[in-house]
Amino acid sequence: MNNLMVYLLWAVPVLIILVMYKFVLRVFFGMVIVPDDRIGLVVKKYTLSGAKRLPDGRIIAIDGEAGMQAKALAPGLYWRMWPWQYSITMAPFTIIEQNKLGLVKAKDGASFDTGRVLGKPVDCDKFQDAIAFLNNNGQKGPQAAFLTPGSYRINTFLFEIEMVPITQIHENKVGIITTLDGEPLEKGEIAGNSVAGHKNYQDPIAFINAGGRKGLQEDVILAGTYYLNPWFVLVEQVDMIYIPIGYVGVVNSFVGPEGKDTSGDSFKHGNIVKRNEKGVWDQPLDPGKHPVNIYTHAVEVVPTTNIVLNWADSRTEAHELDKNLCTITVRSSDGFTFNLDVSQIIHIPRNEAPKVIARFGNMKNLVSQVLEPTIANYFRNSAQKSDVIEFLANRIQRQDDAKMHISKVLNDYNVVGVDTLIGDIVPPAALMKTLTDRKIAEQEKVTYEIQRHAQIERKEFESAKAGADMQPEVVKSTRQVEINTQMAASKVAASRGEAEAKTINAKADAEVRITIAKADAESKTVNAKADANATEVNGIAEAAKIKAIGLSEAEVTKQKTEAMGTEQYAIVRVAEALASHGIKLVPDILVSGKDGNGGSGIIDALIGSEMFKKLQTANENGTTKLISGENTVNE
Repeated sequence: MNNLMVYLLWAVPVLIILVMYKFVLRVFFGMVIVPDDRIGLVVKKYTLSGAKRLPDGRIIAIDGEAGMQAKALAPGLYWRMWPWQYSITMAPFTIIEQNKLGLVKAKDGASFDTGRVLGKPVDCDKFQDAIAFLNNNGQKGPQAAFLTPGSYRINTFLFEIEMVPITQIHENKVGIITTLDGEPLEKGEIAGNSVAGHKNYQDPIAFINAGGRKGLQEDVILAGTYYLNPWFVLVEQVDMIYIPIGYVGVVNSFVGPEGKDTSGDSFKHGNIVKRNEKGVWDQPLDPGKHPVNIYTHAVEVVPTTNIVLNWADSRTEAHELDKNLCTITVRSSDGFTFNLDVSQIIHIPRNEAPKVIARFGNMKNLVSQVLEPTIANYFRNSAQKSDVIEFLANRIQRQDDAKMHISKVLNDYNVVGVDTLIGDIVPPAALMKTLTDRKIAEQEKVTYEIQRHAQIERKEFESAKAGADMQPEVVKSTRQVEINTQMAASKVAASRGEAEAKTINAKADAEVRITIAKADAESKTVNAKADANATEVNGIAEAAKIKAIGLSEAEVTKQKTEAMGTEQYAIVRVAEALASHGIKLVPDILVSGKDGNGGSGIIDALIGSEMFKKLQTANENGTTKLISGENTVNE
């Protein structure tokens, strides 16, 4: 029992000590344990020795003064931090998340320099060493430096952390920067010029030390992610300047050095300067996307293709430069008022675009200040020189004259007048009614004439239809005629060929005959001469012969006459003459009973008759001449 009592007397205090050890260590030994994910923020309630107090204006103690201590307790074990003297607050680490930025505001420190709005950075281990921050004259208030994503042991008695998103510039955007710290802008400037070394405004102190100006900045930042302190810069995202195909962008810069005018003495409507100088740039921006600060550079998009402008109430082009243009009302020389629509085509060359903008400022001013009054007044003046009918009749000539006049005017403004077109012309209603009535009458006349021709054509059609019904026979006859014609033509061609052949042969025969005739003539001439000579000789001989015969016959006749007597001789001569002409005085055959020699008369007559036929046949063939009557047979 006694042992038990002793054991209990020792066990109870030990148990109490084990249970209350933290309290005991904290109260009697001043033990403090700071966990791994915490820091200990220390407040000193009083000092045991001396009369140390914080300097005026300070709230954080760095030299053991009573109050909030600059030195925080890192994770670990600490002694002699008596609870009646020190108050320990366990605070979590400061964690800056991804895509976030930690802005730091110091609650204690030195005052800002005149004109500054941000505390300049000091060496303080990214604000984790509060004592170093205060000893290095860290300034109270918003800090230029900031915390990037990560985990930090920040004494929240001294520093207040504000997390903000990081800056992201989207595609096809530019970031226009306005700085809240830096040197003031020079007089007459609207934006700070470019300075180097600040890493796209991510290093505020580098910007300030390089002479960066407070306010709007000329430089812009492009698409990307940036650690920008919003207490230092304001960012406005705007679209890039887009220049479509067929256009150029004329830049009017409000910043930059004063440039030398490049337009020449003949151009007195503004300065044309080199790129990056103040004024209108001589080289426009070509089609594409351009990162331009719209507050420091004005870009006027100018079409370089043909532009159509319509002076018409009911028509407007997509560019809307002719939005305020309307149909032109004119008055003719004969007092009529009428309306006409006009279209003007212009072209601005690329290299002339800066001059056009320097002169007019924009395309709308070009239309309202030059094109609108020029074209409207030209057509009003032109209409007053003619009556309505003449104006309508000479429309093409009016259009050509307008093109020449307006092109000449536009050339003085560095604009090319491509063409001037007259559209719809609306004459007065009364005149139109008169013209319409006249036209209707003319058309009715034409209609009657057409109807008359239609009747004639109908008659011709009926005739043609009847002819068409006979067409098969006609075609057949025509084909037959064509066949006959072709056959006749074939025969004619053959006859022509034969005639030509005969002509050629005849010509050849004639030539041959002529040659032969010539030869015969020559031969006959020679023979004739020979015959003539022979005839002459023969004639002489014949004449002598005839003469000799005649003399002989005369002698015979004389002798016969003397012998026979003149009467008997004449009878004989008559008989000879009759016989010579085929006159028979006696039969060819005379049959008698017997001849004087005792022969048979019939047989002799038959024999004589046959002999006489043979002699007669021979006589017909010209071989024998028989005189009838000489073959007389007597009985």
